[in-house]
Amino acid sequence: MKLPISLPNILTSIRIALIPVLVMVFYLPFEWRYIAAAGIFTLAAVTDWLDGYLARRLNEMTRFGAFLDPVADKLIVAVALVLLVEVHASAILAVPALVIVCREIVVSALREWMAKYSERRSVAVSFVGKIKTTFQFIAIIVLLANGPVQGSYIVMTGYVLLYGAAVLTIWSMYLYLRIAWPDLSLGMVKNEKDPE
Repeated sequence: MKLPISLPNILTSIRIALIPVLVMVFYLPFEWRYIAAAGIFTLAAVTDWLDGYLARRLNEMTRFGAFLDPVADKLIVAVALVLLVEVHASAILAVPALVIVCREIVVSALREWMAKYSERRSVAVSFVGKIKTTFQFIAIIVLLANGPVQGSYIVMTGYVLLYGAAVLTIWSMYLYLRIAWPDLSLGMVKNEKDPE
């Protein structure tokens, strides 16, 4: 099967390819590893903005790209959060990281369900989702760049941004659920009447 080749899809693929590079650099035995890891994640964040912009500008929006782009985002964010939770070893960071990762799992499952069973087959990315992604990316870049420096105002700023992203994450999940709820609740009624 031939994959659709376009510049936006190449940029998205680069974002996925940067994941193992991010992990390897993060574990290098050098002090500059944090700055380098933040630089790699920043490059990935730029490709996220650029591939969407180019897809719209060049009219190269494909089904493959619509599938791959959110997958690439979720993968690199989840990996970065795991790295940060390990090095910071703090419940203050673990809580918003868990909220963000769990939300991504719920929304991915919901999107899959909607594509198969709902008349509302897709949901456009909301403004809340874009702000959430911005907060998330900036927080991760700040926290990757500075490492676990206790009492640092910059690190605390990263924590605040990550908590902001977690709150927006819950809000955007609520928006998804609200859109899907008529079909979800109808499915519950049908299952009660005709259990499998």
